[in-house]
Amino acid sequence: MKKSKFSDSQIIETLKRAERGVTVPELCRELGISSATFYKWRSKYGGMDASLMARMKELEAENARLKKMYIEEKLKAEIVAEALAKKW
Repeated sequence: MKKSKFSDSQIIETLKRAERGVTVPELCRELGISSATFYKWRSKYGGMDASLMARMKELEAENARLKKMYIEEKLKAEIVAEALAKKW
C-alpha cells in the first residue's frame, strides 16, 4: 500500500479544522489533495484522536500479519494432505 505523505497528526488536524468551519475546497487546495481524499479521511478517521488512530493502525498491521500466517499454515496443511494421499 502506498505510504501517505501526511502524518496521522496532520490528518487529524485537517479534520478538526474542517469541523471548526474551514471549507473543504479551501483545505484541499491548501494541502494539495482532492476532495475525495478528504472525505475518505473523514469517513475513516472522523472522531478519532492521535492515540486511537495509532491503535487502529497497529491493529490493521497485526490483522495483516495474522492473515498471512493463516494462509501459510493452510498451505502447509494442504501440502501434508496431498503427500499423505499420494503415499497410500
